[in-house]
Amino acid sequence: MFPYIFAVISTAVLFFSPGTALEPSRVMREMPLPVAVPILETAEAVETHEVWVTAYSSTPEETDDTPFVTASNTETRDGIVAANFLPFGTRIQIPEHFGDKVFTVEDRMHRRKTNFVDIWMPTKNDAKQFGISYTKILILERGHEVVAAK
Repeated sequence: MFPYIFAVISTAVLFFSPGTALEPSRVMREMPLPVAVPILETAEAVETHEVWVTAYSSTPEETDDTPFVTASNTETRDGIVAANFLPFGTRIQIPEHFGDKVFTVEDRMHRRKTNFVDIWMPTKNDAKQFGISYTKILILERGHEVVAAK
């Protein structure tokens, strides 16, 4: 169901003695075949939720007095979401809008927003263009509620 990214790994060690000629047919017979090894796998969802999805930016009218610092005391950046019903560090996907992109809960919303996920965007215009939708989110991994003081 989910795509895998593979790395091809092969190893060939050739030892040459002075005066010996390289025999391509022997080298090809003795060279190990490439092996496909998954190095990145999209995790299966541990649970799903239907929520309202909105967007916000680091503008004073949308945040508190530290617009570039999240509630978990990290800097705002692409891939950050705010949600009140999930612990900090929870990894989610919003497949209807962002496909396989993984977001991390590092911020909070006003306490009245109990069934919302708010996606951080670099500009207010980007957030306005996103709008609002009711959609399914996939919870890939629940975080742990450990926060440093602001």
